[in-house]
Amino acid sequence: MKLGTAIAEIMKREGIEILTGYPVNHLIEYAANADIRPVMVRQERIGVHMADAISRVTSGRSIGAFCMQHGPGAENAMGGVAQCYGESVPVLVLPMGYARRLANIDPNFNSSQAMKAFSKSSEPINIAAEVCNIFRRAFTKLKNGRGGPVIVEIPADMWNEEVPEPLNYTPVLRTRYGADPVHVKEAAALLVNAKRPVIYAGQGVHYAQAWPQLKRLAERLAIPVTTSLGGKSSFPETHPLSLGSGGLAVPRAVPKFLGDADVIFGIGCSFTETSFGIAMPKGKTIIHATLDPNHINKDVEAKIGLVGDAGLVLDALLEEIGKTVTSDRKASAVAEEIAASHKEWLAKWMPKLTHNEAPLNPYRVLWDLQHTVDIHNTIITHDAGSPRDQLSPFWKSVEPLSYIGWGKTTQLGYGLGLAMGAKLAKPDKLCINVWGDAAIGFTGMDFETAVRERIPIMSILLNNFSMAIELKVMPISTEKYRSTDISGDYAAMARAFGGYGERVTKPEDIIPAIKRGIQKTREGVPVLLEFITSKETEVSRPGT
Repeated sequence: MKLGTAIAEIMKREGIEILTGYPVNHLIEYAANADIRPVMVRQERIGVHMADAISRVTSGRSIGAFCMQHGPGAENAMGGVAQCYGESVPVLVLPMGYARRLANIDPNFNSSQAMKAFSKSSEPINIAAEVCNIFRRAFTKLKNGRGGPVIVEIPADMWNEEVPEPLNYTPVLRTRYGADPVHVKEAAALLVNAKRPVIYAGQGVHYAQAWPQLKRLAERLAIPVTTSLGGKSSFPETHPLSLGSGGLAVPRAVPKFLGDADVIFGIGCSFTETSFGIAMPKGKTIIHATLDPNHINKDVEAKIGLVGDAGLVLDALLEEIGKTVTSDRKASAVAEEIAASHKEWLAKWMPKLTHNEAPLNPYRVLWDLQHTVDIHNTIITHDAGSPRDQLSPFWKSVEPLSYIGWGKTTQLGYGLGLAMGAKLAKPDKLCINVWGDAAIGFTGMDFETAVRERIPIMSILLNNFSMAIELKVMPISTEKYRSTDISGDYAAMARAFGGYGERVTKPEDIIPAIKRGIQKTREGVPVLLEFITSKETEVSRPGT
């Protein structure tokens, strides 16, 4: 069989049902012939973002896949691939490459070499007979250990090569590993005897699908729980022990309880130091449970390291703790303390959350959104900057994998592709992205992709007609030359593309517009709701 037929068959056997891409890459046709749905994007980065979301919202059980043309197509995709690497997301990336005789000739772009620095593995197909071995290695990397993108480059002169039949490929195994029992015992003793412990849950809990174990541990020892943005929705934020999630902006309870903690238990997290994550206070006793041993002592000093799958680690801890703590500890005192902190914090922000004047306050828009949608049946994500900081502290996720968060380097316009990928993977969910007028300038053309590919997402645009805020770091440019001012009627753009677009300027129109948008998505129509907002600059930082 031809190489493309063999690759498509391998992908099919591995359960891939959707291939996002940008032509020309001949794999698109081979995949379509194998009943793998091709989804074509306007630019490569969006295609990687869609594949990213497919992997995320399925805990990596369905692997997102993306292909693109050689040269400029591969170059344009690099930002999305780097994002997957920074956020540990397993995505199969299948660039075309220059013909083998040219692949290593400067200045030709060689994907398997150029992307090696930010991929879990990277390999070209140079011999057709090796295709099964190459993909066996690729999918083993994708299914096991810490996630990350895997590159398989297909040189342009390989498509007519023949692969020996029958195709010798069986879907690869998925296996897990757990922590050292000695260290589990030590960690259990620390948690049992801690006076003010806090659990910090990362996205490793999502990939391990360890949500029940996390909840049982918190309830057994009455431990407050906070999450990274990537780990948000791993613990129900309506639970009495929930402190909320943390990024650059956080609920007040998060820094308060972390600051008062004697033991911090990080589960399924890297503790990577970033401006967009929770800063861990110094001088705390830290138990670090992570899938990757390279993360131990990378950014914080750990007293105990538990290397392994978050589910296996939590199972082992619960079993060890159960030897001495046989029933749930009374949580009323700590729950009351958490509730009091939340109440005091929300009271300060309620004027913004219920602001009733025009221009609209973005906090009011997102507050009304949260209280209008069926939050149990919603997957939401944000973009970089203000939308992230205005959404993440206040949005209460209650179902696992209902919030796609990230906490490291990110390109503007990321959220649109995430919402579309989430909708492809979970068609019964209402999938929402929240972004600003700066972000839509990067990837807004791909709203047309949502229309053309019949992906009925709801896009919430907070438009303050400037690049997020009046940039304090650019006072002369902003005030003298108005360099950050942006104009545009994005609701009209959505209508021009064939979707539903509505511009909202009055507070009383927010909820009716959201309800109309929800109905349109049920009818299969992509929606863009453009809210004209104030240049809100305050965010809920630690201590506010």
